[in-house]
Amino acid sequence: MKVGEMMDVLLVNLLPFVIIMGAMYFLMIRPQKKQQEKKQSMLDSMQPGNYVVTIGGLHGIVDEVNKAKRTVVLDCEGVYLTFEISAISTVKEGVVTTAEVTETEVVEDEYDEYDAYDAADEVEGEYSEEEYDQEHEYASKNS
Repeated sequence: MKVGEMMDVLLVNLLPFVIIMGAMYFLMIRPQKKQQEKKQSMLDSMQPGNYVVTIGGLHGIVDEVNKAKRTVVLDCEGVYLTFEISAISTVKEGVVTTAEVTETEVVEDEYDEYDAYDAADEVEGEYSEEEYDQEHEYASKNS
């Protein structure tokens, strides 16, 4: 076998392997690196007042960022929790708006409406909770 023929055989055998490795790089490794760089820049730009979600699903507002220790302190409705920066999944700009607070008040009003239905049932002559408990207690003693 001549050297030229040997090189052709070697090239034919290695060419599919090289093509597969190149495809793996462009389809798997490169997008993963881009995603990792994007997340790192998001974490680096995190500052107090940002709304964040942890990898465990906890929602809070950033109170303090310590880049030397790689920790972040979150304010979760008055409870301050310390996390590793790597535990942050999503960072959103700004803090909770008044529209979200108004939405919470609407839900509380919805429960008040149910209380009004309960009061209306008692007025119509049905059992109140106290009467039901007394009757249930009496029945359990006499059975």
